Formats: sequence, C-alpha cells, structure tokens
Amino acid sequence: MRILVGTLVWSVAALGGMVTAQSSAQAATPVAAMVEALRQASPKTNNPNDGLYSDWQVKPQTLRGWSKQCLGRELTPTQFENSPVTARKVVSCVVQSELDQRLRATGKNETKAVQSVACWWMTGQYDGCKSGTTASYVQQVMRFYTANRNKK
Repeated sequence: MRILVGTLVWSVAALGGMVTAQSSAQAATPVAAMVEALRQASPKTNNPNDGLYSDWQVKPQTLRGWSKQCLGRELTPTQFENSPVTARKVVSCVVQSELDQRLRATGKNETKAVQSVACWWMTGQYDGCKSGTTASYVQQVMRFYTANRNKK
C-alpha cells in the first residue's frame, strides 16, 4: 500500500513538473514572448474609461474583427475585458499571423520582425517608429520580448 501511495504521489509531482516545464517552454516561443511583451508594454492610462480593453489595450473596433477572425464570433469589449484567457487567445492568434508574416518579409530576422510587429501594434504601420514615443514603445517591447524569450 505504501508503495502504491508513494508511486501515486511521485507521479502527481512528476506530472506537475511536466506541466510547469511545458508552460516554461511555451513562454519561450516567439509568439508567447511577443504576446507577453505587448501586454507588459501596453500604456497604463489609469483611466478605466479610456476606450481601450484588456491588458493589451485594444480598441473595440479592432477586437471585434480580431475575435471574429480568431474565434469565429465577435466579442464585445466587455467580454474581451472580462476574460483574460480569451483576450490572450485572440491576441496570440493575431500576433501569430503578424509575426509569421513579418518573419517572412524580413528574411527570418527575428529582431526586425518583432520591431515591425510592435510598430504595427502601436500605429497600424510596420515601419515609421524610428523616433519619439513610438520608438520608445518599440524599444520597450523589444526589451520585454528579449527577457521573455530568455526565460526558461
């Protein structure tokens, strides 16, 4: 009986370690690192009525199209705001598409692709974030991205 209980405890502990290892491995993927970097760099307006939703500060008209594309149905801003899991799923879907496209466009240059997606996220354009607040934002996303990619 002790052997059975000991084996069960060890199995549960090992499974928990595998889940943690999988989560860590997932956090190191380019898409997961980018999604998290965009979340970390999002402007903190401290205004609950700023017209932006979720930790990623997404505009309502944007999230409707993205949710339709990624989930097959439109989400309201409230649904998006109230479900961090769903918001991350939608943002991950969009980032996957954009990052893949920019990796192809930059000859698989990960740094340029990340900078390009960060610029697009802020401005809707892939370039033009060379000075001012947009450049600062892109640099901030790049720092967070690099830190997230290096997590193990």
